[in-house]
Amino acid sequence: MKTTYRFTVSTIAVAMLLGLGACAGMSAQDKNTAIGAGAGAVGGAVLTGGSAIGTVGGAAVGGIIGHEVGK
Repeated sequence: MKTTYRFTVSTIAVAMLLGLGACAGMSAQDKNTAIGAGAGAVGGAVLTGGSAIGTVGGAAVGGIIGHEVGK
């Protein structure tokens, strides 16, 4: 159990670091869209108990909100 947990945490940390490195050439509006999509995905997953549809829906709504805030 602890091995699986450590592996999962390590994988998430590496994915986050790679994702942040990809934001270097983005405009402010692009960054806001990406942040909104990420936050929306997490929120959608939490609210729907980890449902894939809830996660994707949350990411879409969060991305749209982040894009509009960036204007």
